[in-house]
Amino acid sequence: MVALTFASSGDRSNDFQQCLLRCDNTECTENSLPLILKMTRWTCADNCKYLCMHEITAQDVASDTPIQQYYGKWPFHRFVAQEPASVAFSVLNFYTHVKGAQRLRMELDDPHPMKIYYMGWSFVSINTWIWSCLFHTRDTAFTEKMDYFSAALTILVALYFTVVRLFHLYAPSHPRNTLIMHGHQPENRVRLKSWSAACVLIYVGHISYLNHLERFDYSYNVKFNLVIGLAHNALWLCYSLPSSISFLRRFLGRSKRYRPHFVYKPALLVSLLVAAMALELLDFPPWALIIDAHSLWHLSTAPLAYMWYQFLIEDASDDCWKEQRLS
Repeated sequence: MVALTFASSGDRSNDFQQCLLRCDNTECTENSLPLILKMTRWTCADNCKYLCMHEITAQDVASDTPIQQYYGKWPFHRFVAQEPASVAFSVLNFYTHVKGAQRLRMELDDPHPMKIYYMGWSFVSINTWIWSCLFHTRDTAFTEKMDYFSAALTILVALYFTVVRLFHLYAPSHPRNTLIMHGHQPENRVRLKSWSAACVLIYVGHISYLNHLERFDYSYNVKFNLVIGLAHNALWLCYSLPSSISFLRRFLGRSKRYRPHFVYKPALLVSLLVAAMALELLDFPPWALIIDAHSLWHLSTAPLAYMWYQFLIEDASDDCWKEQRLS
């Protein structure tokens, strides 16, 4: 997503600039904006940009001329929200994570060592999709940053709990639970604290760097999320690999050769996620000025999130989490 301050062919055109002048003279009178636009922080100048953008876009469509971008973005029909499809699909993702959090709360016992990490990721994800809704409803510098910062936190928290799970850094919630205790050794507590501190420093450094720039560094932000996301995906791929290849021991209570029936799911989900990410590389004028590639990316992540919750619950419900008692 490119900031509104970035110029494009549409907003640089003489027709567009002339339209803005006319609109400013005729439309920008006192109390000229409808209440709904005032509530979503539109100004008369913003509204003139929207009206002129669609006036020229309609002319382009009528003359079979390619649709142009304006301020780095494609034109969308405004149904309260600037990008209605992205808002609708963000709401779908929000709902998916709310239901996922409810499933985690109900289906995992409170003493389960991974429950607190999975619940934390759910709440962070819910927050991310709230900001995605707000950003696509009204694109401002503030909502844009909150959308990007929330998304980065979700990806980093996913990597955080992945390392905790796959390298068995977890500690039991209660010292006398009936779950496996191997993850609560003193050296693991040190590793867990070190990994937690590293993630906090990485995130604080990330947002501090972006906040102190005069212009938001979109390229760096994409690279940061890509590196964190690839690390997350690579670890879960190792979970699915045959035991002879993978360096991971999936469950402390069993041998490395133990392969539960759901072991293939992370590889499948990672593959589907990478395929869905290809939508972010596409760039085409929105269908009916409503649905674009970015909104389709949001649509694809909702069913993937549902399947991730299903896998996490299956993995956390495996009998290997029960304490191995000596005979």
